[in-house]
Amino acid sequence: MSKYVKQLISDDIARRLEGVNDALVVSFVGMDTNTNNVLRTALVEKQINLVMIKNSLAKRALKDTPLAPLFENIDGPSALCWGASDVVSLAKEIVRLSKERQFKEFKLCGGAMDGEALTAEQAVEVSKWPSREEQISILIGQIIGVGATLSGQLLGPGAMLAGQIKQLAEKDGETVAEEVAA
Repeated sequence: MSKYVKQLISDDIARRLEGVNDALVVSFVGMDTNTNNVLRTALVEKQINLVMIKNSLAKRALKDTPLAPLFENIDGPSALCWGASDVVSLAKEIVRLSKERQFKEFKLCGGAMDGEALTAEQAVEVSKWPSREEQISILIGQIIGVGATLSGQLLGPGAMLAGQIKQLAEKDGETVAEEVAA
């Protein structure tokens, strides 16, 4: 491949990955074409991009980006995955697919998160974290929980007082009804 073609490919890769800060490197050597198509379809449904990249071209394209550490320790044919709503969702989906019997050749090799390289084991650990949506729901639950507790504490004495007034009114009503009957 000529230097000109290599530069064109590197520029295309850099353009496609512009603004991407988190990605994972995977390998699917030995996977047949039909299974590969099923895998790619499953990834597209989750809004995950997958592209086969020659390691030397990827290193050239990703130089001076947050993804530069991706291909430092990667040997052999590999592909780059990015997308999903966040890196945790991406890692969860990649780990889930790699555990499926149908995709036994699909392996997680590593990744990069916030400019730091991840080993395959670290990427699996990231997949166990709560996703962005789960973190937001936890935060909202904590915010609402405090408000609900405060509301209960403010309304509790008022409800108790209202109950006592109601009992007195009912008791006085019985006394008044007895006097009218007599």
